[in-house]
Amino acid sequence: MRRTPCLRATSAPTRRKAASSWSARRLKTSSKRWRWPVPSEPVHNAGHTHPPRTLVTGGSGFLGSHVADALSDAGHEVTILDAMESQHLRPDQRMVVGDILDDELLASVSNGMDYIYHFAGLADIDECETRPADVAAVNILGTVRLLEACAHVRRFVFASSAYVYSAAGSFYRSSKQACEAFIEDFHEQRGLPYTILRYGSLYGTRADERNSIHRLLRQALRDKRIAYHGTGEEVREYIHVEDAARISVQILDPVYENERIMLTGTEKMRYADLLQMIREMLRGEVTIDMLPSTRKAHYTLTPYNFSPKPGKKLTANPHIDMGQGLLQCMAEIYEDLHSDHGDA
Repeated sequence: MRRTPCLRATSAPTRRKAASSWSARRLKTSSKRWRWPVPSEPVHNAGHTHPPRTLVTGGSGFLGSHVADALSDAGHEVTILDAMESQHLRPDQRMVVGDILDDELLASVSNGMDYIYHFAGLADIDECETRPADVAAVNILGTVRLLEACAHVRRFVFASSAYVYSAAGSFYRSSKQACEAFIEDFHEQRGLPYTILRYGSLYGTRADERNSIHRLLRQALRDKRIAYHGTGEEVREYIHVEDAARISVQILDPVYENERIMLTGTEKMRYADLLQMIREMLRGEVTIDMLPSTRKAHYTLTPYNFSPKPGKKLTANPHIDMGQGLLQCMAEIYEDLHSDHGDA
């Protein structure tokens, strides 16, 4: 039987598939390439008699839910704090529904934790551009309040972005910069160990329309047509969310303490090649419409920008092949489109 005790339950939230839930509630709510050794075994809780206890904020969302599962697989006792109940909660995970700005709740739920993974926040760049005050309240203030509640933990792991020092990203980028600065100051002033993970272009199961590859695949399967805004020459280094989640657990190794880590894919791919790959996987039964871009691209060739605080790149080895990962996503979207609640 699923165990889902809540420390402070809110009214039943509206479930939205694979949503990054903090935007659904509350307020509507150049890096150097490194290849560090990656531990192959789960992290041991050295000096402790209990399994590591880990809190994952935003653990109902796309990336957060996968990281929560990877932590559980590594032997952690996982508690998820989110504004919405997780659709992916496992029997060995605990769910707490609540608000990232609730100081009393944060103090209660972080008590006794060994590690805290912080994914909660407004993450859609377009949404953030129109809601700067909400971005500051949820992303920045929410992070600071969580930092104040968890000074005792063995590691604070923060989900940042590869765009943190890019020219794009607007208020979302600014919030990540501010959060990174606060985390480093908490380390300097209060000795809080941390690891900052700067995630690049993610794809995989449990995503929604805010994820670029999910949008393309959903259009292809539903409409037999993809409308792409751009030239096709844009390049990305996609990383499968399961690879990113696995690395997100491995960085608890002491070698990654108090470091900024870049997590992107292992190979560059042009959008034109990605679109052609999708078309071939669907036996050519998809029309590709190349349209003028209506927005500023995050980047054309690389997410790397010179900054005073570069991150060190860590890649998954082995990793999920892009073709296999796309097929996995297609299967999930196809099932959703042909179920009773699909939008076919």
